[in-house]
This record gives sequence, C-alpha cells and structure tokens, in this order.
Amino acid sequence: MTATDMRLWTVSEYRRMTETGILDPDERVELIDGQIISMSAKNPPHAATNLCAANYLRNLLLGLALIRIQDPVTLSAISEPEPDIAVVQIEPRFYQDFHPAPANIFLLVEVADTTLERDRNRKASAYARAGIADYWILDVNARQVYVFREPAGGSYRQETIFNEGDVLSMLAFPEIEVLISQLFP
Repeated sequence: MTATDMRLWTVSEYRRMTETGILDPDERVELIDGQIISMSAKNPPHAATNLCAANYLRNLLLGLALIRIQDPVTLSAISEPEPDIAVVQIEPRFYQDFHPAPANIFLLVEVADTTLERDRNRKASAYARAGIADYWILDVNARQVYVFREPAGGSYRQETIFNEGDVLSMLAFPEIEVLISQLFP
C-alpha cells in the first residue's frame, strides 16, 4: 500500500467514532493530519512538568489568557491534536461550543519525556502548517526548551534551544518574562 492509498479521517468523522463507541472515549489518541495517532503514556516526570509549567503560565497570564491542559485544539479539518498545554484567548464560555482554532491560540507546548523526536517532527510540522506562530517543547530530560517560530508551510524557519537559566518571552506577550527554570519541577 502506498501513501496515496491511505484513508485520512476528518475531525467530524473522528468525533463521531468516539460518539458511536468505535473509539473508546478514554483511549489516548489524537487526530493529526488525518491519521489517528496513539499518545504516549505520561510518566511521572512528564506529568509533573506539565502541571508545573501550566501552573506557572497560568499565574503569569492571569486575566490575559486561558491555559488548557491536554485538551483538543482544532487546527484544520483533519487535525485535532491534544497538546500538553495550550495558551489561548479568553473565551467567555471557556470554549464550550468549539475547541480553540489557530486564530485563538497564542502558544502550544508539548512536554517531552520520551517523545522529543515526534514532537520536533510530526507535531512541529502539523503546528507549522496550521500557522501556529509560537510552539515550545519542554525537554524533561535535558531541562531545556525548544522554541519554534516563523512557520512556513510544514516547518518552522526558527528553532532555538533555551537552557534552564535562560529567560524567554512569548510572541503574544513580549513584556512578560518566562523563567525557564520555573517551567520544570
């Protein structure tokens, strides 16, 4: 079978698979580029970093943005991943009727314990195609942050690695300093 023979799923079909029981609602999967992808198990370092980073960003951005943890974002008709953290526009009903789309997203963050290469490749490509301007990967093992910016097609033109003692800012909130050390437990 060649790649041209592959059946890609839409977000609508993917959601119906869960509604009808084809996919178990508790199954850890996400839709990326029309493919249903299994998500990795969350090891304790991953879970702790995710919680620590989300709490830190929530405190920094109080009243400026919502912090969603491991909830879907709708990137296109065929991509609805569940990033570890999504920093999104404040929506009065907390996205009750829809998931945030690229126009609502300030920053997407993935936490990488065992998934660094997948996050740097497959996820980065999907996020770049959707025009996500600011994408970070928190590397749990090296305690570094990979920052991807300037999306063009299916890739980012800029990738910078920040170390634990560094400070960076989000594109959407350049006046707010993010201490890399505070993103990790």
